[in-house]
Amino acid sequence: MMMPSRSTTRLWSLPFLGAAIVAAFAWLGPANDPPAGQALAQPGSAAPPGGAHAVSGRAKLSVDQAVLLLVDHQTGLLSLVQDYGPEEFKNSVLALAATGKLFKLPTILTTSAETGPNGPLMPELRQMFPEAPYIARPGQINAWDNEDFVKAVKATGRKQLIIAGVVTDVCVAFPVLSALDEGFEVFVVADASGTFNTAVRDAAITRMAHAGAIITNWFAVACELKRDWRSGDGPGPLAELFGNHIPAYKNLMVSHHAQTSRP
Repeated sequence: MMMPSRSTTRLWSLPFLGAAIVAAFAWLGPANDPPAGQALAQPGSAAPPGGAHAVSGRAKLSVDQAVLLLVDHQTGLLSLVQDYGPEEFKNSVLALAATGKLFKLPTILTTSAETGPNGPLMPELRQMFPEAPYIARPGQINAWDNEDFVKAVKATGRKQLIIAGVVTDVCVAFPVLSALDEGFEVFVVADASGTFNTAVRDAAITRMAHAGAIITNWFAVACELKRDWRSGDGPGPLAELFGNHIPAYKNLMVSHHAQTSRP
């Protein structure tokens, strides 16, 4: 290997390197940055569009700010759900609904073309929320394209949307993307949403997450809304809900009661 000469070494002195680095950064400066890069580099500049307020994933659910949206859990559409077993999926949907009821969240139900093969809404949901707004969309695939649905959401005055539905890649993804565009914080409940297979589900989840949605599950939603076991009515009601929908949790509670009830 040839050793550099003294003249070559002097050419790469620190002042020269510093000048070269400055020139390189100048060449890669704002004129060549994409819009999002400029926004990140310039304090006070406009944030990127499309739900950028939630992209960080740091939003936390609040009982006072959340509304529950149950979209197209219809008896016909349920037959399309193959990424979860039928009983497992139904259990997750009802657990999410029970969570909304426990925390007294405003809840909105909607269906799509229910007089056709999509079928009516799961009867358990109608029974659980007899007074909730019920939007039977005549044909709009995207619930956000239905004026009555959007009015019902905005009438709650809340900015956090907890949403689940069938199918994940259409009936959930489309309104999620629309709501993000309007500045809502959106929490997608993955295990209470179903579609044709896991590949389709994963693609839909990725699309929504990249747009700024926060992906979660019904158990996490319940815990995040509770925050502290000592709050509200204490641990009893939520522990009972968990026991009703999670067999392992019921075993935990049985074991706990057996230990605490010993003389």
